[in-house]
Amino acid sequence: MTDNPTVANDDIVGESPQNRRLVTIVLHVLLIAASIVMLYPLLWMLASSFRTNGEILNNLSIIPESLSPRNYIAGWNALNFSFGRFAWNSLVIAVLTVAGNLMSCSITAYAFARLNFRGRKFWFAIMLGTLMMFLKMGWIDTYLPLVVPKFLAVDAFFIFLMVQFFRQIPRELDEAAKMDGCGPWRIYFKIMLPLSVPVLATAAIFSFIWSWSDFFGPLIFLNDVKSYTVQLGLRSFVDATSVSDWVGLFAMSSLALLPVFFIFLFFQRMLIEGIATTGMKR
Repeated sequence: MTDNPTVANDDIVGESPQNRRLVTIVLHVLLIAASIVMLYPLLWMLASSFRTNGEILNNLSIIPESLSPRNYIAGWNALNFSFGRFAWNSLVIAVLTVAGNLMSCSITAYAFARLNFRGRKFWFAIMLGTLMMFLKMGWIDTYLPLVVPKFLAVDAFFIFLMVQFFRQIPRELDEAAKMDGCGPWRIYFKIMLPLSVPVLATAAIFSFIWSWSDFFGPLIFLNDVKSYTVQLGLRSFVDATSVSDWVGLFAMSSLALLPVFFIFLFFQRMLIEGIATTGMKR
């Protein structure tokens, strides 16, 4: 009689192929059910963007009655300025934010991670504990308070993220470059940046999404409607003292989600790679 230890062990712990398959099916069903619950508000919003104001308050279905674009057309032109103006304003701020964060935070992180200078640990601790503060400089109702600080390495999260990534790059590369006559700036541009594409992509994605979704920053500094971002434009559809345009709000909210959706769709791999490799020791 031939013994089969594998089968015996599976029978003992109850991990036969049939049991594992059943567990897998149950887990998938639970995950699908949880996904439906989490996606329901988004699907309801999309369906409501095709309804009337009266139907929105009385219909919880996620299946739209029609697919007419009339609400999107009306919502696009419902305010004093076209909603495209708000999208353009948000895009300008988001692109400048990404550029500022990548440039300033990567340089600052490189200095903290690779260079030795007096008080490095002290200034790194100060950087992590600081909050952005502004004085009245005549920048109200301009994009300057939203963009200029990004070029001054004020986002401690991205600096810390890049410092952790830079620290895992072998220092032998720096030493070899120095033997070839490279200084800190050349090492930064020729060695560190090309090796840091994953973490730079992660910082760029988060910078864009956070800037695109920012509400309180533009609310504080922007007063002129023509300077409004997408988030302030969406807020304009809701009026506590009069009638709110719910269908316009849901229609434009659906459009406002598209940039974030496509960024996650096309750059998900780079985002996961950047997060997964940061902080790991080689």
